[in-house]
Amino acid sequence: WLILASFCLLPVWGQQKPPVYEEPPEEDEALVREKREYEFNPLQALNELKVGRFYMKKGSWKAAAGRFLEATLWDPTNADAQYELGKAREKTGNAKGMREAWGKFLEMAPEDKRAAEVKKKLAAPASERKSSE
Repeated sequence: WLILASFCLLPVWGQQKPPVYEEPPEEDEALVREKREYEFNPLQALNELKVGRFYMKKGSWKAAAGRFLEATLWDPTNADAQYELGKAREKTGNAKGMREAWGKFLEMAPEDKRAAEVKKKLAAPASERKSSE
C-alpha cells in the first residue's frame, strides 16, 4: 500500500512550479508625460482643472499641481490653469515653479482681479531678501 501511494505522488514531487509571469513595472509618470503628445484641447484642460481643484480642497498639493500642469499642456492659453498651478506650487514649496506659473499668468491676464494678489506675493520674497542683505 505504501509503495502504491508513493508511485501516485511521484509525478507531483518531480514537477517544478510553472514560472510566474510578472508584469513589467509601469513607467515613471514623468517619462510617460514626455512621450504623450498634447494637442489643443480646452475641454480636457477644464477637466484637469476640476480634478486639480478637488485635490486642492483635499490638501493634496502635489497631485493638484500635476493636474494643473496637465491643464496648461492641454491649453497653454488658459490663465486659470497657470494661476492654480502657481498656487499649488506655492503650497508644495516650489518657489521657482510658482514664479514661473504666476509669471505666465500675469502675461496672459494682467487685468485679472487676482493679478494684484499675485504681484504682491511675487514681490514679497524679493523685498525680504533685499532687507536681509
